[in-house]
Amino acid sequence: MSNTYTDQTKRVMQDDIEKIYSKITTLETEIGNLRQGYMVVSKRYAEAIGSLKSLTASALEAAKRAAIAAEKALLAAKSSATAAKLAASESVIDATEAAADAAAASAEAAIEAAAAASAAASAAAAAVAHQAEESSIRASAEAAEATKRAADAAAEAVRMSNLASESARDARRNTTNIQ
Repeated sequence: MSNTYTDQTKRVMQDDIEKIYSKITTLETEIGNLRQGYMVVSKRYAEAIGSLKSLTASALEAAKRAAIAAEKALLAAKSSATAAKLAASESVIDATEAAADAAAASAEAAIEAAAAASAAASAAAAAVAHQAEESSIRASAEAAEATKRAADAAAEAVRMSNLASESARDARRNTTNIQ
């Protein structure tokens, strides 16, 4: 009887050992799968971070360029307004109206540049939302500052355009009153 009991115990123990080995094999497979999944996620995360860094840099560059464009449009609008005033004083109505048109076009360019700067700042802010790195936060702040510069330049360009248009209207009225 003890021989049978020992054989049964050995078989039960052998079955338990096989179950343990089977569980260990299953766990090893699951750990391998998890490791592989982690490596894929880690690689994708690194790629996403790289893309976001690139997006942030591009957005910052676009915002800075838009701000510069708006400031240059402001200079053009100021020059056009000055030309309109000078032309009005010389009673050169066509030149005055052309200068006023140029000032209006410059103001529109400044507004578009401000909108581009705003879009770039928005892209930089979106990048920061996904990537809370100091460089992205700095870039977003710089893009926001560039947007402010562009908006200020656009507002000033519109004011200059309005002055140029007013000079053209005054010149037209003065010419009409003289005749």
